[in-house]
Amino acid sequence: MNKKKLIWQLPFLAILVIGTIFIIRQQHVTPYQHDEGFIFGTIYHITYQSDENYQKEIEEELQKVDQSLSPFNKGSIISKINRNENIKVDEMFKEVFLLAEKISKETNGAFDITVAPMVNTWGFGFKQGKAPSKETIDSLRAIVGFEKVSLVNDYIKKQNPNTMLDCSAIAKGYGSDVVARLLKKKGIENFMVEIGGEVVTCGNSEKRVPWRIGVNKPTDDSLNTNTELQTVLNVTDKAMATSGNYRNFYYKNGKKYAHTIDPKTGYPVQHNILSATVIANNCATADAFATSFMVLGMDGTKKILEQHPELLAYLIYSDAQGKNRVWYSPSMKKILAE
Repeated sequence: MNKKKLIWQLPFLAILVIGTIFIIRQQHVTPYQHDEGFIFGTIYHITYQSDENYQKEIEEELQKVDQSLSPFNKGSIISKINRNENIKVDEMFKEVFLLAEKISKETNGAFDITVAPMVNTWGFGFKQGKAPSKETIDSLRAIVGFEKVSLVNDYIKKQNPNTMLDCSAIAKGYGSDVVARLLKKKGIENFMVEIGGEVVTCGNSEKRVPWRIGVNKPTDDSLNTNTELQTVLNVTDKAMATSGNYRNFYYKNGKKYAHTIDPKTGYPVQHNILSATVIANNCATADAFATSFMVLGMDGTKKILEQHPELLAYLIYSDAQGKNRVWYSPSMKKILAE
């Protein structure tokens, strides 16, 4: 009886073995494409396993994001909104705005796409070696705040015409998501999309192992020529974004602080987080929360992580002696590269 059963199963086993060999062979035969270029004022690198090259289509998608969300593109939707032109927003803008609004509420305003005027004012102030006046900060607080803008019937409504929108802290992550969606639509199962340090991965790398993504050490290297790594993470089927690595730092009483402005107060935060890396299911979310954690500090970040177990965080901070230390979510341990 058992012999008969075994004979009956042999053809199926043979098909299974042949099928498995074919799939493995195909995976080894199909090459990996390597595309790179310039978008959103930064460089992108995209690696994906495919017989065909899709760089032209990838760039077309990225141009759509630029046309919707880039404040440096005078013809973009966001630029027209900032000039108070009455313009209907597209689906990309709507998706990013609603996500930004949601994360602003969840972080009690730590993430805010209206904060740019404050950031710019302090940027000039630091260069000139003097802080903006209280009057200047108060005038900016009147126009900054995510609750001062809303999306109504595909149009942005502002309480104050001087309020400006800037999605820089979420748009690169969103751009990476858009490219990842395109590659998945093409049936591509192994890829890594990186735009200005914001990353989405799927499947495996050319070495047949999970994608390994480095986290840079925070340095006060304004030219960003120092790319020494703090750690390497195994990231698969997830998105990763880092905030703080590419910004200047300042010193006060011997301690190092990131140039991060709290949208609620209008002043630089006095927290000691120098770099926040977040892993999430999509890159726009990771990007926005990484920015938020720079504002919230260690205690605020831990509270958010308790409410969002799906997020993983890797924080580099300055201790009481001014030395760099690391804290990360307990679940991050399993993806730290050995």
